[in-house]
Amino acid sequence: MTGYTETILKYATDNSRSGQLEQADGTGEVGLSAGDLGHKLAVRFTLQVDGNRIKAARYKVFGCGFTIAACAVVAKLIEGQPLDEVALLDAAAVDQNLGGLPEDRNYCAELAVEALQAALDSVKQNAVSVAASFAPAAEAHGPLLTEEDRIYNLLIKSPARPGIEHEDRHIFASLLATAEKEPSPLHQALGLTKQELNNLFTELFPRLDFEALFSAPVKKVFPPPEINPDLQALLQTFVAAENDSRKSLLATCLAQAIAARAAHPGHLWVAMGLFERPQLSAAIGRHLPLLQAANNRGMRWKRFLFKQLCEQNGGQMCKSPVCGDSSDYALCFTPENE
Repeated sequence: MTGYTETILKYATDNSRSGQLEQADGTGEVGLSAGDLGHKLAVRFTLQVDGNRIKAARYKVFGCGFTIAACAVVAKLIEGQPLDEVALLDAAAVDQNLGGLPEDRNYCAELAVEALQAALDSVKQNAVSVAASFAPAAEAHGPLLTEEDRIYNLLIKSPARPGIEHEDRHIFASLLATAEKEPSPLHQALGLTKQELNNLFTELFPRLDFEALFSAPVKKVFPPPEINPDLQALLQTFVAAENDSRKSLLATCLAQAIAARAAHPGHLWVAMGLFERPQLSAAIGRHLPLLQAANNRGMRWKRFLFKQLCEQNGGQMCKSPVCGDSSDYALCFTPENE
């Protein structure tokens, strides 16, 4: 759970200023422009102004806990403050109030401040919404893990049961190692019950002590992104009935993990901790062949799955992968040919 200090967790779980103000005097957005929708980090700030001061500030976030924490700090710092002083707020001040973001997450503070500045510009433009551009170098477009990751190494190099394929141990070692770095309870981060996680771990890594390997120094209290229940149900329809308990376990856990990790922004294979995109397709081919057959056009998996949900709803607005019930279709979906 790298970087999630108690201070960051406090702000990341404080939803007192999350949401959106109706009849806002200023609306600023980052990451919601055409081409960015649904697959880049995004923030929206709405402001209400009383005279020359910020009366209220609210934010919406499409991103990680660090970004949520940064926005929560910004909203807290600016309420009641004069507009000219708010305009001077910078990423360094946000970072300081958070007690220091991890170096590779500094862009989260920059993103929050950029959205705030856009909202201030909107106030000057009589509440016309302002969209700003932001392209942090640290966005997760590539693998989150390497073969040198400590947890991954311990898992993949441990003795295996007879008949267990290396590819399956790799998939779930990657998932476990990635989820361990997050502030959510491990089973929740993977969309599993505690019993399912225990059964999976015992089957794939029988010689390791689960409690010793995954004992976190900081309590994991931050809830993971909400799993779309419709997606969860859809994925379970592709789990074929199996007489083999091992095959059934792996298929069920893979489907649940896909639903959970699809709730994260960015590419699904990256959110799952895989080293390259084809590994996800290979795992689906082994354990969810009905799903592989359904995606006969070779679409990217996240796009394909949510396209199925929208088609089930007659092509009308459906619940987006990350952004919540109030988001419109465009926020989390991109054209097929992108």
